[in-house]
Amino acid sequence: MAHRKTLEYILESMPEGIVGHDRDRRITYLNRAAEEITGWSRHELLGKECHQAFGAPFCGQHCPFCEGESTFIVNQNYPLNIVTRQGEPKQVSMSVSSITDKKGQIIGHVAILQDITSVVGLKVWEGGDSFPGIVGHDPKLINIFNKIREVSQFDYPVLLMGETGTGKELVAHAIHSESKRASCPLVAVNCGALPEGLAESELFGHVKGAFSGAIRDKKGRFELADTGTLFLDEIAELPKAIQVKLLRVIESGAFERVGGEVPCTVDVRIISATNRDLKREVEKNNFRKDLFYRLNVVPIHLPPLRERKNDIPLLIDHFLQEAGNHGQKIGRFSEKALALLLDYDWPGNIRELRSVIQYALVASKTGFIRPEDLPPEFRMCLTRPIPEQRLNQETVQAALAECGGNKVKAARLLGVSRATLYRFLQSVS
Repeated sequence: MAHRKTLEYILESMPEGIVGHDRDRRITYLNRAAEEITGWSRHELLGKECHQAFGAPFCGQHCPFCEGESTFIVNQNYPLNIVTRQGEPKQVSMSVSSITDKKGQIIGHVAILQDITSVVGLKVWEGGDSFPGIVGHDPKLINIFNKIREVSQFDYPVLLMGETGTGKELVAHAIHSESKRASCPLVAVNCGALPEGLAESELFGHVKGAFSGAIRDKKGRFELADTGTLFLDEIAELPKAIQVKLLRVIESGAFERVGGEVPCTVDVRIISATNRDLKREVEKNNFRKDLFYRLNVVPIHLPPLRERKNDIPLLIDHFLQEAGNHGQKIGRFSEKALALLLDYDWPGNIRELRSVIQYALVASKTGFIRPEDLPPEFRMCLTRPIPEQRLNQETVQAALAECGGNKVKAARLLGVSRATLYRFLQSVS
């Protein structure tokens, strides 16, 4: 008995999470570290079937139960992206070993979990505030971080592609800040906002008398960005006539100011961005094919927020902290409000999320943000009809009973989002 107690003390003192299972996938043991990593307490999980307890395959399909005992490779580390019971995204390294009796027969399996979120964060963020404003740990975003570091070592043109509000300008700033040109200017140009008829002058400058109103020589954006980086946002909006001159600058580094005859030479690194499909624009003859190939040397696609929803809690914390830094109140989101944010598709991406948080901070009287403090489109989500074939009172009550009243796990068990379950419960209350 003393030896068993000592063993328990040892397991409870380990920094790694230990989760034991029997042959029927029921959880038989959970140490303190596993509770801290997953956010679930042992009394919520012990005796329950693993997938049912967590609401989904916590292992990411990497375990003897999912792959089969005969084919699964034991003691191999698998990186997992998980969301804790509290909605916090984490990165975990997991390995699984078999538990055998004295005869060598398998009687269960034990998963060993290690929280590597901070380790990954250090690898990604080495260099301090190199990427200000870019927040998240989603694998898609980590891939973007790696590409930023890789491409910053070269002067090749970069084409950033992604929907409006995905952070293309932030990535452009990060590439410039990591490059050898970091101490030189970064000049940003919104090609869609250039005045009609003056786009050429804005980019390449003009000489005195070149046109009515040209009362003096003026440098264009290319000259202002000399030795640094020129960021051409909304590049697909650039007029075809200007595309020809841009191509020449990229190829030779030389151009003439509007009305001028003396060539200007610049050393500029080009980063461009678009929310359109440039290949499609080329096919429609709206964009020059030769220019597309010169700009698309290193393409980087930024994922929309709906494809990395695990980052939403991190982004919320970031924007709340940002509000606090500006002397505004720092709010806190209720579980129902957070569920609505996680359930939303975010057509405006991160920019829209920021606006929603700012709206909620204004609407909330107490700082505790509830669904009714969110913008109207979210309140409409609350009253959206629930498909009768998916939810009814009997199945919902059974799921809640099975999950000990935990609505988050009940939603997973029912195969619906948390917001959908909350809407149903409100509709029948």
